[in-house]
Formats: sequence, structure tokens, C-alpha cells
Amino acid sequence: MIITEWSGRFLWLGIIGVLCLPISVGAAEIRVQSDTLFRGFERDTATQKNAAVIPFYEYLQIDVDTPDEPGLAFHLYGWGRADLADNDYYTDATEGELLYGYLEYSREMARFNAKLGRQQVFEGVANEAVDGLRLSSDLGPYFSGSIYGGLPVALDSDNGTSGDSIYGGRLAHHLAGWYDLGISYKKIRNDGTNADEITGFDLAAYLPYNVNLSGSSSYNLESDGWGEHSYELHFPLGPVALRPYFQEFQYEDYFTTGANSASPFRFLADTGERLRVGGADLTLQAGDSWVLVAKAKQYDYQVLDDSSQYAAAQATWSSGAGQSQIGGEFGYMNGNAAQNDYYLLRLFSYWDQLPEGCPVDFVSSDAIIVDYDQAIYGEERSLFISLAAGKKFLDDTLELKLSGDYSKDPYFDEDLRGMLTASYRFGRVL
Repeated sequence: MIITEWSGRFLWLGIIGVLCLPISVGAAEIRVQSDTLFRGFERDTATQKNAAVIPFYEYLQIDVDTPDEPGLAFHLYGWGRADLADNDYYTDATEGELLYGYLEYSREMARFNAKLGRQQVFEGVANEAVDGLRLSSDLGPYFSGSIYGGLPVALDSDNGTSGDSIYGGRLAHHLAGWYDLGISYKKIRNDGTNADEITGFDLAAYLPYNVNLSGSSSYNLESDGWGEHSYELHFPLGPVALRPYFQEFQYEDYFTTGANSASPFRFLADTGERLRVGGADLTLQAGDSWVLVAKAKQYDYQVLDDSSQYAAAQATWSSGAGQSQIGGEFGYMNGNAAQNDYYLLRLFSYWDQLPEGCPVDFVSSDAIIVDYDQAIYGEERSLFISLAAGKKFLDDTLELKLSGDYSKDPYFDEDLRGMLTASYRFGRVL
């Protein structure tokens, strides 16, 4: 099980918090969500051909808090896996990880918030799992700030954690109803050496006529270059909404995060690629049931020397009752590279208004067909089909879903998978 000494301490701290929570804050609510997955597929391993792989997954989420008032709370989410076939497909037959487990305290005054434990930090340029402490608060009527620090979860702990650290924060200036402008910083050290150092800014502006502008830019202080620019506008024009956007990624600065980085995409930095993406979505709400979307997108690769254009139309119909919907998308990608020159057709549905006496409560389907203009590894098309059906029990607190996926493409001869999912939701007032 991938549960470090630090995360183990936080887990015990959280259990103590759960025991003390009802006493310290009065009426609290506990919510438990369990998702159990059984999967089945075949793979070639080092010892077998077409070996059966039957992993069993358990995802468990626990939240204890007072939903209607600030105060003390506890949140935990983790997963575990065991391969029931145990035929060397996975390095370890059993695996698991605590994704987050932290105590949280909040107050209405200055919107103060503190989190202690394993947590996911989203602060401007940061999107990191951290074993540590995060604090945030208003700093007067026009400013707010947050800081965090601790151990980075993603780094390899084989050489110990004495030289590992992560810290950063975000300072924002805002004017209610007009804009929020933030500047942020993040630094990660691995075994005493810089692995990641990034700064950047983000903006959300609320312009006249309900026009919104949002976006962010990040600068890599290790490689001394801009890694990302991403911005979009939102224009509401009656029943029509227009969303133009622009993105630019410099791979060397976006993926490079120091010599001891844990990023699995570091190899992309060596390509020197620069990708620019621009486009727009036009969405029309046609009555109460139909949503029509037109998409146009331009990709420009500097090193690949390819310019690709994607155009698509999408339609979705939703019923007035339940969550039933049917939709589809037809698109065309026009590019020089074989993988960027194709037609795409997608059809999807979810239906929960089934006849009385039907053995299931809902069915869903998804099918994607891609037809390439040029053959890739001798294959001219890709196919993906997914079918699922499920039933709810115990006043909808328990849901069982059986699904199957089939795919065939230039990179995978054929693949057939099955999965049984049991999802349970529990809640009570302590």
C-alpha cells in the first residue's frame, strides 16, 4: 500500500478529529461514499500470453462537517486495488493510496480557512498533492491571500524525504462584480535540489453586457520561459453563447520541472515543440430540450510543422424528467500528419425513463468511429463502443452498474473490457 509515514500520521489525526468533531461543533453530518469496481480484460505479461487480468478496486470517501455553518471538518478519500488473477500484470498484486485526508477549520470572519493533512492544492500555478498545511483569508476588502507548505506527494521517496519540500501561495486583488486578478508562486525541491519553480498570474474579469474574460499564464523560473498562456471570452447573445479561446504551450517550459522532477511528461520537453490552439464554440439553446453546438479549432505545431483544423457540429436532446439525453457529434480534422486527418462520428445516450417492470433503471451507450484519410500502421479507422446498464436499491443509496467496452484502432489490435461497479452513499446526522 502506498501510504507514507506522513500520510499515516494524517490518517490517525483525521480519525481523532472524527471522534472529537461531534463534541467540538455540535450537530455534524457524516457522509460516506463507497465505489467498488470489478474489471476484467486480457493482456500479455512477461510470463503469459493473453493472461486474464481481474483487478478489484475500492474507492472510499468520508466527509464529516457541519454543512450549514463554518467550523471543524474532516475529509478523507483513498483507494485500494487487488488483482484477483495475480498473474504478473501489475508490479504488485495489491496497491493503494490515500489521495487526501485532512482536517479543515473555517470561520466567517475574513473567510479564514485552514487545512492540515494530505490535500490537493489549487492555487494559481499550483495543482499539487501536498502533505502539509494550507491557510487562506481575506486581507481587507480588496485583497485575499493563501499560502501552503509541506511535502510533495508525487516525488519518489526511495531516497528519503529529508530534502523534499513544496511551498507557495497566491495573492489576489479583486473588486466585487468587476474582476479578480491573482499572482501565484510554487517551488518544489527533491533531495535538496530544485525540481520545480513556477510563477504566473490569472484573471477573471466581468465586463459589461455579461461578457466574461478569464485566463492564466505561467512562467517557468527553472527554464526561464513562458510555459502556458490560456485565455477565453464568453459572449451571451440571447439564446446563443459564443466562446472564443486561445492557448499556447511551450513544451520545454511547460513540462520541464528540474532534474529531479516527478512529472511523467518530462520527455516531451526534449521535443522543443510549441503548440498554439485557437478556436471558438457557438452554443444555441433551442427550446427546453435541444442544445446545438458548432465548434471550430486550429492547431499549429512548430516542430511537427503541421497545421490542423477541426470543425464539428454537436446536438444534444434532454428530456424534461430525469436525466435522459441523446446526442451526437460529427467532426472533421484536416491536417498534414496522418493522425490529424480524419472524420469523427460520435453517438451517445443515457436513458432512465424505462417501462414499468424493466429489470434495470437506466441504460447508457457511447460509440465513436474515426475514419483516417491515410492508413496508420495499416489501419484506416478506429472504433470504440461502450454499453452499460444499472439498477438502484435501498432508496437509491446503492447503485449497481454493469458495463462493457470494445475498441479497435491503429495502436491496439482489439480490446474488450468488462466492469461491475457498486456505488453506495450513506449520510446521517451525528
